[in-house]
Amino acid sequence: MELLIKMTWDPEALVWIAESDDVPGLAMESGSFDALIERLRFAVPELLELNSKPRSPLYLNFVSSRHEQVAI
Repeated sequence: MELLIKMTWDPEALVWIAESDDVPGLAMESGSFDALIERLRFAVPELLELNSKPRSPLYLNFVSSRHEQVAI
């Protein structure tokens, strides 16, 4: 099963936010992109188990978005 995890940078809070339509209840954040991915590797299977969704094998597809304003 391949799941899409959307990761978006919040410039005001200075955190990455992870959400997914494929994983009910998923809403996590972290100031570190890599730390968030590591946390998701453990949290997603747990959430799927709590929601009685099949969990093996799982493939997480991370899609990130970060927009920055720069001076010219």
